[in-house]
Amino acid sequence: MGSPFEYAPAPESRSIVDIKPSYGLFVNGEFVPGHGTSFKTISPATEEVLAEVAEADEADVDAAVRAARRAYDKVWSRMPGRERAKYLYRIARIIQERSRELAVLESLDNGKPIKESRDVDVPTVAAHFFYYAGWADKLEYAGRGPDPQPLGVAGQVIPWNFPLLMLAWKIAPALACGNTVVLKPAETTPLTALLFAEICQQADLPPGVVNIVTGAGATGQALVGHPDVDKVAFTGSTAVGKAIARSVAGTRKRVTLELGGKAANIVFDDAPIDQAVEGIVDGIFFNQGHVCCAGSRLLVQENVYDELLERLKRRMSTLRMGDPLDKNTDIGAINSGEQLQRIRELSEVGDAEGAERWEVACDLPTKGYWFPPTIFTGVSQAHRIAREEIFGPVLSVLTFRTPAEAVEKANNTPYGLSAGVWTDKGSRILSIAHQLRAGVVWANTFNKFDPTSPFGGYQESGYGREGGRHGLEAYLR
Repeated sequence: MGSPFEYAPAPESRSIVDIKPSYGLFVNGEFVPGHGTSFKTISPATEEVLAEVAEADEADVDAAVRAARRAYDKVWSRMPGRERAKYLYRIARIIQERSRELAVLESLDNGKPIKESRDVDVPTVAAHFFYYAGWADKLEYAGRGPDPQPLGVAGQVIPWNFPLLMLAWKIAPALACGNTVVLKPAETTPLTALLFAEICQQADLPPGVVNIVTGAGATGQALVGHPDVDKVAFTGSTAVGKAIARSVAGTRKRVTLELGGKAANIVFDDAPIDQAVEGIVDGIFFNQGHVCCAGSRLLVQENVYDELLERLKRRMSTLRMGDPLDKNTDIGAINSGEQLQRIRELSEVGDAEGAERWEVACDLPTKGYWFPPTIFTGVSQAHRIAREEIFGPVLSVLTFRTPAEAVEKANNTPYGLSAGVWTDKGSRILSIAHQLRAGVVWANTFNKFDPTSPFGGYQESGYGREGGRHGLEAYLR
């Protein structure tokens, strides 16, 4: 007899999306060919080629920056905030109108489950544009003096884990403040950024205000190093962030970096266990663990360790892995073969170092890039899997006895992006949160985002804040 919780397939139709055979660059309000070698973007779930995408070389990047400068000088910086707000509101409404199309395209190109792109990513994208549209004519109240001014041209480089959401985090505050933008999406997930370019056309955004150049690392380097870029915003790996910081050192460019993380999720013995288990699962397995603020280090108080681990394994066994376009899917595909290889290598290191691996028993698809939800127990602070960012569905479990030990272990990392605290005591939440060196601390929840709340890290997790009023400061002088 089958389980009462088995679900029939519920695939989302691909027909809502019209994927073109090839895409150019979006410069000065138009799609133009790139001069670099074109590349293919593929579906991580099936390895099928979705489209051919143009690569921008230095000349293409220069053309995009010049278009952004013209738009800044002649149109956008001179436009009253209330007029800029109208464009942002229009973009937000079009995103809502085309939300299903955006969600399907994001899941196809990225590999994340459709229910995440549909219910989390795209609504939050629209919310960011609505929120910053409201700020566009109120910048004197942003804390930068009575007459804050935009910086100029912003060069923005975003990662592949939340392609459309990271675009919104970058573009919405920049435009609200009167800056123009040249954005480079990740080479493995360019399609929703290119669809956003169509949305800019649909919203009649003045040419050159938003420009999108596709390509790999060399394109990003050309953008970051361009002498006429006033502001650099980057989300991605710590290694690349360090390289960017070195390249702009000594220049006039303003920089914000949102980099890697190895977040501690701390569960005390008085925590609501079932609620904590849901938070743990959401903290590490959401988006296949492709989350910079993922709760990848679970710290459990010793006297509830056995109970929590039993319930966690039971909950993990109910997760459904498979087709990202199936509305019942919980765990989608790893974004690329390269990332899958890194996850496998670090997991094998965990085995070699003596940690005990437990993974969900499931049949992996024969096509695409897949890795089952996995936990490691018997992990010490010295293990690489407890120190290095795996960026996949792999959880390291450690224990502690006292609150002081929990804080010490949580802070024993070069990162400082996020953390979680699970306890029934409000005083303990405040005390522990105050001691944790992390840009965001969630209490009895995890991975909750709102456009009104700032987000960012310390130490090797970067500097600067995105979201909220604080997100405006990075684009004003």
